[in-house]
Amino acid sequence: MDLNSASSIVLQVLTQATSQDTTVLKPAEEQLKQWETQPGFYSVLLNIFTNHTLDVNVRWLAVLYFKNGIDRYWRRVAPHALSEEEKATLRAGLIANFNEPVNQIATQISVLIAKVARVDCPRQWPELIPTLVESVKVQDDLRQHRALLTFYHVTKTLASKRLAADRKLFYDLASGIYSFACSLWNHHTDTFLQQVCTGDEAAATNALERTLLSLKASSLEDTYLYIFQGFLHAVFERLKQFLECSRSIRAENVCRDRLEKTIILFTKVLLDFLDQHPFSFTPLIQRSLEFAVSYVFTEAGEGIVFERFIVQCMNLIKMIVKNYAYKPSKNIEDSSPETLEAHKIKTEFFTYPTLMEICRRLVTHYFLLTKEELAMWEEDPEGFTVEETGGDSWKYSLRPCTEVLFIDIFHEYNQTLTPVLLEMVHSLQASTNMEDTSAILIKDAVYNAVGLAAYELFDSVDFDQWFKNQLLAELQVSHNRYKPIRRRVIWLIGQWISVKFKSDLRPVLYEAIRNLLQDQDLVVSKNNFLPVDDFEFRTDQFLPYLESMFTLLFQLLQEVTQCDTKMHVLHVLSCVIERVSMQVRPYVGCLVQYLPLLWKQSEEHNMLRCAILTTLIHLVQGLGADSRSLYPFLLPVIQLSTDVSQPPHVYLLEDGLELWLVTLENSPCLTPELLSIFQNMSALLELSSENFTNCFKIINAYIFLSSSEFLQMYAADLCQSFCEVLKDTTTDGQVQVLKVVENVLKVNPVLGPQMFQPLLPSIVRGIIDGERYPVVMSTYLGIMGRILLQNAKFFSLLLNQMACEFGQELDQILGNVIEMWVDRMDNITQPERRKLSALALLSLLPSLNSVIHDKFCGIINISVEGLHDVMSEDPETETYKDCMLMSHFEELKVTEDEEPPTEQDKRKKMLALKDPVHTVSLQQFVYEKLKAQQELLGEQGFQALMETVDTEIVAQLQKFLQGF
Repeated sequence: MDLNSASSIVLQVLTQATSQDTTVLKPAEEQLKQWETQPGFYSVLLNIFTNHTLDVNVRWLAVLYFKNGIDRYWRRVAPHALSEEEKATLRAGLIANFNEPVNQIATQISVLIAKVARVDCPRQWPELIPTLVESVKVQDDLRQHRALLTFYHVTKTLASKRLAADRKLFYDLASGIYSFACSLWNHHTDTFLQQVCTGDEAAATNALERTLLSLKASSLEDTYLYIFQGFLHAVFERLKQFLECSRSIRAENVCRDRLEKTIILFTKVLLDFLDQHPFSFTPLIQRSLEFAVSYVFTEAGEGIVFERFIVQCMNLIKMIVKNYAYKPSKNIEDSSPETLEAHKIKTEFFTYPTLMEICRRLVTHYFLLTKEELAMWEEDPEGFTVEETGGDSWKYSLRPCTEVLFIDIFHEYNQTLTPVLLEMVHSLQASTNMEDTSAILIKDAVYNAVGLAAYELFDSVDFDQWFKNQLLAELQVSHNRYKPIRRRVIWLIGQWISVKFKSDLRPVLYEAIRNLLQDQDLVVSKNNFLPVDDFEFRTDQFLPYLESMFTLLFQLLQEVTQCDTKMHVLHVLSCVIERVSMQVRPYVGCLVQYLPLLWKQSEEHNMLRCAILTTLIHLVQGLGADSRSLYPFLLPVIQLSTDVSQPPHVYLLEDGLELWLVTLENSPCLTPELLSIFQNMSALLELSSENFTNCFKIINAYIFLSSSEFLQMYAADLCQSFCEVLKDTTTDGQVQVLKVVENVLKVNPVLGPQMFQPLLPSIVRGIIDGERYPVVMSTYLGIMGRILLQNAKFFSLLLNQMACEFGQELDQILGNVIEMWVDRMDNITQPERRKLSALALLSLLPSLNSVIHDKFCGIINISVEGLHDVMSEDPETETYKDCMLMSHFEELKVTEDEEPPTEQDKRKKMLALKDPVHTVSLQQFVYEKLKAQQELLGEQGFQALMETVDTEIVAQLQKFLQGF
């Protein structure tokens, strides 16, 4: 591409590509795409975006196309790679002038230079770094800034390379330029401080911008090991200077904002270095703690610290306190010298006076609710709760950050701090003056601390006595100014309920909570606590309060507007429903009517929809068969949540599958709508995700619910899906598929084998080949046992098919199957499958087949093993009974701690009543089959057959058959 003739053409097409008219835009984009691989195209783009007289939008587009071309065509091995000659020209042009006037374009040019540097520096582009170093020294402000911006992006990009050779090159480079970067940073920092002193805000802002860039360039993570001795020690002095500077800069000044960003970047350098190189940070532990504690926990910081800086300092203290590298092993001799040194520094710093001051300051200063927070709570209590408990990570928000620091320090130094906190608690025993707002806020803060440290205070606080003697009374104080304490007390009890709280006190607590729920001004308290989801909950204690609690919680759910609050209330309602199960039925009508409306309103809030799904899961479990009345709402919810073509499935799938499963388990019958949802399953099986197990539970639930109708519609698709799954799945996935087949054969022994016929040859092959995974082999034999026992005709057809496939006689295949069955009987651990194997192999008798005669000994061995498994002896009559036999008169036994049986449990019971494993006495079956074999062969022939069996086995058999 000739530069002179092509420039005007490319410029024209780029101009068209900035058009808003798609009829102009699209052809231009197509043309630019065709030019991407043309020699000289990127030289033309360079000429265009470095021409400051051209339209900014056109230049911007030229930069973007150039940058994209680097990703695709710069490397030598890339298809249509740029020539070495053109790349050399482009490299020279990119660093010829650092004079771009437009900030956004300057940033893009810096980034693309860094992209080229990642590939070519320093081997093919040795002049880049020297050029940048010289350029940042020039006096021209614009050129210096652009060179510095490029220097930062280049250094950042080179530092991100991970190959060993690249790392060495970078370290060589870093060691060469580090001193320059630091001197540059010091120079711009000094300039900024001088400009602040003279009051030149514009010049100060300019210098601070350069300070930021040079700081970023000289403090990249991978240069830390070089900058450790010099730079990090200097950071503390610079931080102090900048903090003092902030006194003289107005809050609304743009320079103040940049100054605070610079201070935060300084602290980030310290935090990152501590995180990446804890042992190299050891010499800085003492100074870091002195600096952070002095500014955050003494008067030194008054008037100059700001919230984000306080948070960073607290994070620094927390990371030092919690750092595992600084914690010695229980056996001191096993600890490294570096660890012991760091631990010694920490121990010497955290003396009793220091810890006491930190603890007191955290509680009585940082834990205090501010006037703004109290006003917000008064105006919007629900919004205040969401703001307080959600939002930013604890690393960036002051209140959660202070609480996390308190928890970590209290855990680390609990023996020292427990007396300090208990003293604060004891000082609050007297009644509080309602006019003394300060006293109320202090009590709120101290109670907050006791709640956060609940586990650490287990042995030091008699919470039951405290609850009875003081806290319960405080919940009943109705004064308007005491709201913060009532709110905090109920939260405090919530913290302690699973730590230390007598079950006998629950009814008193429920009474108090019910009163709080009736107070419309305590919406925050309402959604903060109801102790129904802990281990000590007793349904009988809660039942007297169930109706009123459920009604009040439902009213609250309707009243609140915040998504987080609704989720919390739904969680509590779900826990109530789960705990009381069927006893909630009289009270859920209102909730059932409201949930469809809430679902519709929450279309943009997937997490709230997850909470609704969880509530529906517990509702269905509580309603049992009556949950069918929910189907008009319930089934479309399941349909949407489990449809992988719908975007919400990313959030809803796990809970949607759980809801689908419990709906099937509690369904009294299969409806057309419930059947149609199964169309979603094929795509779900293709995902092979962590939800695989639930998918197979759902398939099994359909089989138990209505196998004929379900399999008639979906057997072919299922069989095809299973074949695909078995090609590439884990052993667990393989077993999941096989269990479905086994269940189909249980439910429908006549049609089942035909429906899943394509899967069966691989099962026979697996048995003959001696499948090496016991659990898979056990399932293979379970399937084959079902077919042999309940559909002998199909069993013969299957063996005939396998005989043709192997080119062998049918009897040879049969012999191989029986031989491996006998050999791998120990793989079968479930008593039901062991009995099934005995029944199945015995069903081959009576027979004149020589193969069966050859395997007769093995068949008897398995039969006797089965008898040992299932027969129980009556000591009085010395007779044996098959303990697996079931009758219609047996009820499903439910202990007090168990859930009542689901509809699926009942279906499984009815199925078991038709299952040979539970209806045929193995003892009698053995006798009848041996008797028939004796009659077929005659006494002499039968005796000859029995002589092939070990005498000990024969003796055991005779013992089991006494009385026949």
